[in-house]
Amino acid sequence: MASPTLDPVNLTAQIEHRGRGNPPSVLPMSAISNCFPGLEFDFRNVWRRVLEGITLHEARGVVLGTDPGVPPEITALRGAFLLSVDGDAVIGDVLRPSTPGGPAENIGGDFLEWSNALARILSRAGETVRCEFQMPDDTSATRMLKVRRFFHVDELSNRRTPAISRELAAPGELTQSLCSPWQNDYRECACYYWAASRPDYVNVETAGGVTTGHNWLTRDRSASAPREYTLNESLLIGYDELFRNWEMLLRFQIDGRDEK
Repeated sequence: MASPTLDPVNLTAQIEHRGRGNPPSVLPMSAISNCFPGLEFDFRNVWRRVLEGITLHEARGVVLGTDPGVPPEITALRGAFLLSVDGDAVIGDVLRPSTPGGPAENIGGDFLEWSNALARILSRAGETVRCEFQMPDDTSATRMLKVRRFFHVDELSNRRTPAISRELAAPGELTQSLCSPWQNDYRECACYYWAASRPDYVNVETAGGVTTGHNWLTRDRSASAPREYTLNESLLIGYDELFRNWEMLLRFQIDGRDEK
């Protein structure tokens, strides 16, 4: 007697179907990350056009562009930041202590993962929802935008299928923002993000129980440079610099030091 099988009827489960002959990497569960790009695809791209009329950045709430023919009040959203959709905030405060054991302090806002922040509105496909924006001039604005459908609808049967709608992601768009050069993730993956496979805090000295040193990607890591772990982007080696000249910018560590 053959073993019984379970056939999922909900579309979300059917997305996990692996067609005969397809490699494991075609499944969403094969991605090495949750919301940031993996090696196979960048699932954040399906949320870029979830609201009709605008295109969002895949990782931030900035409006990159608007659809042709939209009214002026929608065109004016270019460069604006999405703050909330249907009452759900898409940006949240980040709290952390500035000193070990100290009180939590608000260090600013960061965008929530689209898959969580916008999941609730998928059931409202075809409906309009209230969207709050911060405009480029720092004023606030409200727009009523329609939610696009997530799943493709078969033209013959008029039934939803377990395929992502092309209105959300056209062919090739799930992979268009992947990190092609290794240097991209190499720069991102530091100890303040997740376990780094490279040096991070170098030229470290300890005095009175306090350590000082350099971020390894700081441009100036000489003895005369301020000895602090900075995250100031203007002081760090940029992506383009790493792509073009990594072998001259990154030096070997000897006893935790890379000063010339």
